[in-house]
Amino acid sequence: MNLREEQERREQEWLSPHATLSACSRGRERPERKCKVRTDFQRDRDRIIHSKAFRRLKHKTQVFIAPEGDHFRTRLTHTLEVAQIARTIARALRLNEDLTEAIALGHDLGHTPFGHAGEEALNQVHPGGFRHNEQSLRVVDKLEQEGGLNLTWEVRDGIVNHTGATEPQTLEGQIVRLADRIAYVNHDIDDAIRGGILKADDLPGSCLQVLGRAHRERINTMVLDVIHNSLDSSWIKMSPEVQESTTKLRGFLFQTVYVGSLAKVEEDKAKKLVQELYRYYLEHPGELPPLGEAEGDLSRRVCDYIAGMTDTYAVSRYSALFVPKGFSLS
Repeated sequence: MNLREEQERREQEWLSPHATLSACSRGRERPERKCKVRTDFQRDRDRIIHSKAFRRLKHKTQVFIAPEGDHFRTRLTHTLEVAQIARTIARALRLNEDLTEAIALGHDLGHTPFGHAGEEALNQVHPGGFRHNEQSLRVVDKLEQEGGLNLTWEVRDGIVNHTGATEPQTLEGQIVRLADRIAYVNHDIDDAIRGGILKADDLPGSCLQVLGRAHRERINTMVLDVIHNSLDSSWIKMSPEVQESTTKLRGFLFQTVYVGSLAKVEEDKAKKLVQELYRYYLEHPGELPPLGEAEGDLSRRVCDYIAGMTDTYAVSRYSALFVPKGFSLS
C-alpha cells in the first residue's frame, strides 16, 4: 500500500458518511496515472496553486480599485480567507478538507481585472454575457497549460457552482459557497471602515446583536452557526436567525459600499477601459497572444485575454494603446 492509498484508507475510516471520498471521485475528463503520494483532490489543489491564473489574483481588485494602503484585500487575499473559513468548517464536520480547499482556491480564477466592475463591463459587450464562475471553470478546463488542468469532476462542480442558481453537488462545494459569502461580507466591512467609507456605528444594530460587533466575532458566529446547523446533515446551512442577519448585512453593503460609494468612484473609468480594450482587440486580432488549444471564435479569444488581465496589466495595455506619447526628434 503506497502513501496515497493509505490516505484514502484513513479517509474511509475517519470522514463523515456524508463526505466525498477521494477514492470515489467521478474522475477526470482525461484519465491519468494515480500519484503514489497525493490523493486526487490534493493534486487538484496543488495544480491550482501552481497555476498562472492563481498568481495573477494578487493584482486583481476585490472591492477597492487601486487602493492606497497595504492592508486592503485583493482577489488573492479574499481567496485565501475563503479557503481558511471553508477548511475550518470542513474539518469540524469531518468532510473532505482537501476537496474543500481545492474548490476554494480555484473559485475566483476567472475574475476579471477591477473586480465586479470588470465583470459587468465584459457582460455588457461579450456575446452571451460573462459570468466569472463560468470563466473560472474555463480557466481550469481550457486556458491553463495545454488543454487545462484536468481537474476532478468534484472540484470543477464546486468552482462553477460557488455562485449562481445551481448548488454544488458535494457538501464540500456547499461549504465554499457559504464561506465565500462569510468572507466577503466581513472583510468588505473591514476594508470599508479602513477606507473611511463606513464607521463601525453605521452597521445595522439588529445584525450586530446577532452576529457580534467586532470583525472576528461576526466571522466566529457565522462559522460556528454553519457547523452546528450542518452536523450529520446532508446539507450545509445556517440557522434562520444568522442567515437573516447575514443577508441583511450584505444588503446594507450593497446600499452603502458596493453601489455609489467613494469606493466606487473609479468604476465607470474601469468599465470603459475594459470595453475599449475589448473593442480594440476585436478590430486588431493579430495583436492577441496565442491561446493554445483554447482558441475559438474571435470574441471568445478576446474575452479570455482581457478576463485574464490583472488591473495593472490592463491599465498598461490601455495606456500603450490609447494614451498619446511624446516624441523626440533625436
